[in-house]
Amino acid sequence: MADREVALRSTLPRTVGRVALGVFLVFAGVSHLTFARQEFTAQVPDWLPAGKDVVVLASGVVEISLGMALLLLRKRRVSVGWVVAAFFVAVFPGNISQYVTHSDAFGLDSDRARGIRLLFQPLLVLWALWSTGAWKAWRKRAR
Repeated sequence: MADREVALRSTLPRTVGRVALGVFLVFAGVSHLTFARQEFTAQVPDWLPAGKDVVVLASGVVEISLGMALLLLRKRRVSVGWVVAAFFVAVFPGNISQYVTHSDAFGLDSDRARGIRLLFQPLLVLWALWSTGAWKAWRKRAR
């Protein structure tokens, strides 16, 4: 019970971080479905069995859902944090594919720019785990 109570408490910076990440995900999801659909298509690896447009649309719906979960499911934020972090890990191959295939999208028109972007993906994972208290809850359990 004590671990759950500690995990459920949040600080103002974490709350702001969680809300910002939620808004970011909702915006990204909407952009998948609308104005940036072509840009996102460039990131879908050719080896995926589903069509690129299907992947972009599905990932957009998932991003909107995850963003809304971050914004609305405060009592479940630790679990949501782990799911969001897993999502960021799951889409990482698309970023790697963009780098390896030298695909231009979102102004990433050089290997250097695409490589720098790769470095930011782990920061998104950490942002999800920190802002939801998931990392803190895991550390408390590990003790």
